[in-house]
Amino acid sequence: MSTPLNLLSVEDNLVLERLRTEGEAWIVGGWVRDSLLGKINPDLDIATTLTPDKVKDLFPRTIPIGEDYGTVIVRLEGNSKNEWEVTTLRKEGTYGDGRRPDNVTFGKEIEADLARRDFTINAMAIDDEGRIIDLFGGKNDLQNNTLRAVGEARERIAEDGLRIMRAFRFLDKDENSIRTMEEDLENAICENKEMLKNVSNERIGEEIKRILSSKCSDKILTKMKETGVLSVIFNDMLVDLTDVNCTSPLVILAKILRNNESEKEDIYVKLRDKLKYSKRELELISFLHAHRNVEFKTNIESLRRFNNYLSDEQKSAILEYHQPLEFIQQLEKLIEPHEKNSPLVDGITLSEVTGIKPGRKLGMLKGWLFRQQIEKNITCKDDVLKNLEHIDWKNDNYDKWPVLSWP
Repeated sequence: MSTPLNLLSVEDNLVLERLRTEGEAWIVGGWVRDSLLGKINPDLDIATTLTPDKVKDLFPRTIPIGEDYGTVIVRLEGNSKNEWEVTTLRKEGTYGDGRRPDNVTFGKEIEADLARRDFTINAMAIDDEGRIIDLFGGKNDLQNNTLRAVGEARERIAEDGLRIMRAFRFLDKDENSIRTMEEDLENAICENKEMLKNVSNERIGEEIKRILSSKCSDKILTKMKETGVLSVIFNDMLVDLTDVNCTSPLVILAKILRNNESEKEDIYVKLRDKLKYSKRELELISFLHAHRNVEFKTNIESLRRFNNYLSDEQKSAILEYHQPLEFIQQLEKLIEPHEKNSPLVDGITLSEVTGIKPGRKLGMLKGWLFRQQIEKNITCKDDVLKNLEHIDWKNDNYDKWPVLSWP
């Protein structure tokens, strides 16, 4: 493994050089780990002897995101949109709440800063001459595909409950395998998994999405289940890890929760409370849950309604969720435009033609005509209105008229 400093951009070097005019600066964290694996990581994290105030003096466009903990976001002058997370070297005290250090003392020694980090593969640094500082065997663990805590595993996990989630995220290696979790670290997680209750639901939700984005998410989820971590996160919900052949994080999440008999509204509320996902994300997951047992009919009317009624995101997600091969094949044969159509007959026109006053009946009739328009691929308003000949719109129970929907 070499130190590929040639992966640094001109702007990366400019930031490092400017920091080093007033103090010392090291590349730390994920960039070091990924570069040793031959991967390009666009996020360059920097540790420095300079205080946040001094960093702000050097970079006027700096964003203070955690000055109490020594962290700021550095931005360069001009039109550059790149950002660098710069953190003052730290020596932390105790963790009273199992999440944040009770006190933070800024330091001068990179060795002390690395000693407070979570895992050996994240506890390496690169100095100004390109030398790797590796006090805890991070390079060796990278080569052996091992995830190991820095120092005493129980102490590292007991300090911060979020490290439990990070441990599973860093099991991700490649699409064929995951890293091996060192025994002491696994035992520490099993013993301290209840500490996840000290971690904000937002942070847990973010880590879950990162884990589900892994090419080996199924293997990582299995490990999370074996250690009891999934039970802490989803406690009153059933989790089924069998037959999860999906790649999209939200689809995977919906798939592993498919055995819950809850209505989609209940799934929405539970995941909102547990993971704090956005309204869009929650609506997609609950939509998939509501259609977990849907039947994919391959007649042309069903295909056309699917094409027009659902959003592109819903279509993509539900096809990935169920993978209905025959339905997908028939869908691909459609040569009609895939963009959404609008009703060719509006309420004013329909009221003039039928004499029906604005209200529910008129709305239901308009919806029924729109369904006919889509199912028959009608492109002319007059042709849509001809369908009125096929319905007793004067006397029928309008509440039974089917409007555009899917399935």
